[in-house]
Amino acid sequence: MQRVVITGLGAVTPIGLTVEEFWRNLVDGVSGVGPITRFDPTGFPVRIAAEVKGFDPRDYMDFKEARRSHRS
Repeated sequence: MQRVVITGLGAVTPIGLTVEEFWRNLVDGVSGVGPITRFDPTGFPVRIAAEVKGFDPRDYMDFKEARRSHRS
């Protein structure tokens, strides 16, 4: 068996942008699923999704890297 070392935790999810917020909402039964708001879903077979709201990648990486990163 190999040893594993956990050096940190992070979470960017539909129910929380931090580990603490994610865990609190998970325990409280909060759902991250709702109507799609990031684009017009007309023409698609679904209208609901688990979007990550309130996350700005520029808070964590430089502008060029954030621009190259896809939201999905």
